[in-house]
Amino acid sequence: MTGPGRGPAWDAAASAAADAYPRVVATLIRTTGDWTLAEDCAQEALVLALERWPADGVPANPGGWLMTVARNRVLDVLRRASVERRKLADLAVLEPAIASEEPAPGEREDIADDRLRLIFTCCHPALALQTRVALTLRAICAVPTADIARAFLVSESAMTRRLTRAKAKIAQAGIPYRVPAGDALDERLPGVLAVIYVLFTQGYNADGEPAFAQEAIRLARLLARLMPGQSEASALLALLLLQHSRREARRDTEGRLVSLDRQDRSRWDHTAIDEAMAILSDLRHAPRAGPAGPYALQARIAACHAAAPSVEDTDWRRIADCYDQLVRLQPSPVIELNRAVAHGYAHGSAAGLELLAKARAGGALDDYPLAVAAEADLTARAGDRDRAAHLFREAAARTQGESQRRALLDRADEM
Repeated sequence: MTGPGRGPAWDAAASAAADAYPRVVATLIRTTGDWTLAEDCAQEALVLALERWPADGVPANPGGWLMTVARNRVLDVLRRASVERRKLADLAVLEPAIASEEPAPGEREDIADDRLRLIFTCCHPALALQTRVALTLRAICAVPTADIARAFLVSESAMTRRLTRAKAKIAQAGIPYRVPAGDALDERLPGVLAVIYVLFTQGYNADGEPAFAQEAIRLARLLARLMPGQSEASALLALLLLQHSRREARRDTEGRLVSLDRQDRSRWDHTAIDEAMAILSDLRHAPRAGPAGPYALQARIAACHAAAPSVEDTDWRRIADCYDQLVRLQPSPVIELNRAVAHGYAHGSAAGLELLAKARAGGALDDYPLAVAAEADLTARAGDRDRAAHLFREAAARTQGESQRRALLDRADEM
């Protein structure tokens, strides 16, 4: 974002600082064992960087610069607090990481592990999901507490207390600051990926905070780079890139939401689409590639939309097949809803309405306005425009977001 006092130089500095920040925080947490001290000192270094770098230029080693400033600040605080000599001695291990633009061969794995430790600690299942998302935003992405609070519709003081309790729980419950191994990693990784996906949807939703979606993509990219053997981590990155590629086309010139079938596809980010397609191609041709996981299946669905020149040319049968696999692998009412819509396009509106009725039978979608909107769309395609208009208005009445409500009312008027 640019504005008064900001421009390309500031953006370049902010990007470099954001990339280096997780490494600095993670290393300081590991070394000091003090989350608050590590975050405070890294934040001070980040503020100083954004003051100086636009004028002085981004240093050759942004991470080393931030580490030097943050480490010196930690030393000042510890000296003033008369902390035991052992912690001061421990901090000396940070100096090798400052010396050169690239870490030494023996240090590269430690630095990567630090960032992974921080991600897995923030996303520990002992914490509530929203707390995991908030802690990830604060500790890894350096998002101000006030911005996080606004996104979660709570006061800044309430969010500060929530984050403080989370850090205290990590300390008091003895939550280990490490990456799990073996079977434990397989059990924990889906939870980490879920946090990143929730963070993305928090920013991608119609009235969400766009910066959160960008942070989620940055985290997914980091995780995929640090865990190249985990196919679902790469698949999640591809999925987020494909979904985010449509952001600019999701609103018209008046700011109204535009549904996928009506978007101007020339406005999609085809650079992001190409990157995602390359990731999916690599996954398909990877040695010993196993069955597709839930994020891989969702990415394949998004890829079908991205590859089609129009909604009529979309491979709906392949999408329906992916949803058939996904609902067996990860059954949920929302996935069943999306499956019904896909079958409605692939095999006719009657088939879609039949599956939708089954998805809604248990009552789990009763308060979900998009279920009503899906029924309205399938009903319109079946030719009953009066009932479709009624259903679109019903969906609008149940929707809290103003952008989505207006879009549904527009569809009702079209009927």
